[in-house]
Amino acid sequence: MDYLTLGKIVLATPWLICLSIRDFRKHELPNTWIFGGILVMLAIALGVGIHYAVASLITAFLAALFLLLPFFIRAAGAGDVKMLFAAGLVAGPGNTLNLILLVSLAGLVLACIMLLLHRVNPARIKHFCRCLFDFRYDRTEGRRNLPPPETESCRVPFGAAIAAGLFLNLLLQLLYSLEGAV
Repeated sequence: MDYLTLGKIVLATPWLICLSIRDFRKHELPNTWIFGGILVMLAIALGVGIHYAVASLITAFLAALFLLLPFFIRAAGAGDVKMLFAAGLVAGPGNTLNLILLVSLAGLVLACIMLLLHRVNPARIKHFCRCLFDFRYDRTEGRRNLPPPETESCRVPFGAAIAAGLFLNLLLQLLYSLEGAV
């Protein structure tokens, strides 16, 4: 059994739950909570060894790069980028692609559920789909009818998707270690 991954799950679960609840309620991810998680995980990584810590930091930077373009076009917040950096640090070395894939899938599932429950306005999705597939669609008129992107009806709490993706990543790491022990 991989006790490091088990310890990560035990330490990260309450932190991820608190961040997810805060993101759902207020659409914010407090810096103190995120940086606290980063410092705790960095201390654990340094306790394992300097090579593990450096590899974890590389994973964290690569994971944060995934949200950099959406951040620049205002599709993601700075808290989401910082939380994904922290998630990369928690996931550890060699888990960048797994983490990004699981976070993306969790975000897709969350967005679909929110669309089905009418918690998110689908106007932007309809507009982008019509821009892609309908050559007769008047893009400028459609853009004028869109709600502003800052409104609550257009925002999906991506911190919850990051938390779910990280938790699934840690569970998969634990399952792989248990499978290897048998």
